[in-house]
Formats: sequence, C-alpha cells, structure tokens
Amino acid sequence: MTPDDDPRPLEPEAPLPSDCCNSGCPICVHDLYAEQLQHYREQLAAWKARHPESSL
Repeated sequence: MTPDDDPRPLEPEAPLPSDCCNSGCPICVHDLYAEQLQHYREQLAAWKARHPESSL
C-alpha cells in the first residue's frame, strides 16, 4: 500500500474563539473538537503503523 492509496489523516481544524457561544451548551464546539482530535490521533497512529517509512 502506498501513501497515495492510503493518505495521511488530516488534523481537524480547531474552533475559533467566536465559534463558542459560552452559554453552556450540552455539546460545545470544543467538546466536538476534542472528540475529532482523539479520533484523528487514533487514525494517525494506525496510519504511521502502516507507513513506518514516513518520518512526518
């Protein structure tokens, strides 16, 4: 499998300060970002295991 067939996962974009309304929403944009970031880290670790030659 080549990196072209298995692209490196993309890090999620962090929310802007203005994206949060600071009203105590049950699911805040920061909570969603934290979940996306955790998923990204898991996917990146798996990708690195599949592509040990990659130094990035």
